[in-house]
Amino acid sequence: MAQQIADRRDVDFVLHEQLKIADLTRYEVFEEFNRKTVDLIVSEARNLAVKELLPCFKEGDELGCRFENGTVKVPEPYHRALEMLRDGEWTAMCDKPEWGGQAMPATVALAATHFFYGANYPFMVHNLLTHGAGKLVETFGTDEQKKIYLKKMYTGQWGGTMLLTEPEAGSDVGALTTKAVKNADGTYSITGNKIFISSGENDLVDNIIHPVLARIEGAPEGTAGISLFLVPKYRVNPDGSPGEFNDVVCTGIEEKMGIHGSPTCSLALGGSGNCIGTLLGKENKGMSAMFVMMNEARLQVGMQGFSCASASYLNALNYARQRIQGKAVGAARDDAAVPIIRHPDIRRQLLTMKSYTEGMRSIMFFIGLMEDMVKVCPSSEEKERYQGLIDVLIPVAKGYVTDRAFELCSMGLHVFGGYGFTKEYPQEQLLRDCKITQIYEGTNGIQAMDFLGRKLCMNKGKGFSDLLKEVEKTVDSAADIDDLSGPAGILERALSRLKTTAAGMAEAIQSDNIHPAFANAAPFLDVTGDTLIAWMLLWRASIASKELGGKPKKKDKAFYEGQVKSAQFFIRNLLPVSMAKMDAILAMDTSVIDISDAAMGPK
Repeated sequence: MAQQIADRRDVDFVLHEQLKIADLTRYEVFEEFNRKTVDLIVSEARNLAVKELLPCFKEGDELGCRFENGTVKVPEPYHRALEMLRDGEWTAMCDKPEWGGQAMPATVALAATHFFYGANYPFMVHNLLTHGAGKLVETFGTDEQKKIYLKKMYTGQWGGTMLLTEPEAGSDVGALTTKAVKNADGTYSITGNKIFISSGENDLVDNIIHPVLARIEGAPEGTAGISLFLVPKYRVNPDGSPGEFNDVVCTGIEEKMGIHGSPTCSLALGGSGNCIGTLLGKENKGMSAMFVMMNEARLQVGMQGFSCASASYLNALNYARQRIQGKAVGAARDDAAVPIIRHPDIRRQLLTMKSYTEGMRSIMFFIGLMEDMVKVCPSSEEKERYQGLIDVLIPVAKGYVTDRAFELCSMGLHVFGGYGFTKEYPQEQLLRDCKITQIYEGTNGIQAMDFLGRKLCMNKGKGFSDLLKEVEKTVDSAADIDDLSGPAGILERALSRLKTTAAGMAEAIQSDNIHPAFANAAPFLDVTGDTLIAWMLLWRASIASKELGGKPKKKDKAFYEGQVKSAQFFIRNLLPVSMAKMDAILAMDTSVIDISDAAMGPK
């Protein structure tokens, strides 16, 4: 049977052969997660994805969400899907069992989530935000708040959201106007309006817990005066059941290009003067607290986009093997038509999708491994190094990966020709659903600005430097492998050029060139991402080359050969384009800054 959603062989390769995830069993906290256990978890996740989530992917898109008198009805099949997700205890895979988690490695959880998102990520958005909101409670909540909310959220009984965006305060969170007034009993009365709230209202769960950013009366302006509050849809009775309605009213949902099964809500808080919240964490520290949830969400959004690309690639590959159309290039007049996978341009598109997909999978799982190492590493210095790598890679995972993922989904649709543009096949929905991953949780332009303005120079550039040292290790190792010495040399030159580019950008943002530098923030993130894809592909190919030197099984031989070809193709054909982009970045052309608003076009 053809693979769906994700290439299971490749998932296993990254987990076991590239990242050697079973080595984590040396640490007590992960001692139960040997290879057999990891494989069982991934198999169960894949079965749930294929049998339960994928079948309602298209139906959820067609049914969409309905807004009826302040309530939101999600697609009916989602109710069973959530029940199955709860039964498998998939909501809080990495968290403590006492709160309903499974305490598994983050790397393994990402592999499971990869299948879930690839099967039906509009449904999974409900789960993503519930866990993120729960993580805020676990990290900053009082014992009482944890007792009331945490287990119900981590087991999926109650939902969760993230209430940041307002009509006049989108990406500029510091401009928010939602207010909090302290009551005599220590609670706060909340008033304000929030928009673009994923799962802000739905009929999947009995209660929805909203972490809300608001400004306490008299607090400083801007982000320095923002606090974080827990505001449940229903207040909680002493026995833990939902009680009185808490004046959180859904005023409508958006009609969107994609993710139709995920309601995007507008919420009015305290319209009747009866919305009560409790402070989560410390006063005026809400923005820093919310970044705990946002960083998790940004990695997960990267997984959403990447998983769309993975599914689109496998759909395109399967279709290209079956679709008979046209004679082979150079064929005789009487020769029969061939599957389109025989046509060179289709092969180019498929190999482009293959190489990017494999490289992105390795980047995403590598971040998971870094998170695991932060948890288990006994050395504070090593913890700091691993965390530095995570910090640098988060904007890559969210920004770069989702940009490439959307391009790959477009390419995956193109392989189907006209059929890809119809609803008969899933390609057009994957493309539509993927688009929002470039926008929400901070647009990719913001990710690029964060990468340049904060992450590049964080801790005097140590995180970025440590990352490039990891690339150098792979280049040095591959230089001695016959099939890879050439690609290793190209990557070495690209890496040297990237260092020069990074130094130039770091200098520019401290000079009069700050504006053209930030105009090049997105291209700089792109060339960094391309270099990291080349790194991952070369690393993978180095492993595969060694295996090919032995006596691999027939199916493994083809897989390993594919790894070598992915690296050779990407590094020889696509990476040189990135090096040319680095030259353009360093030129610091000022056209973007110099052109007047009027010259942009007519009013």
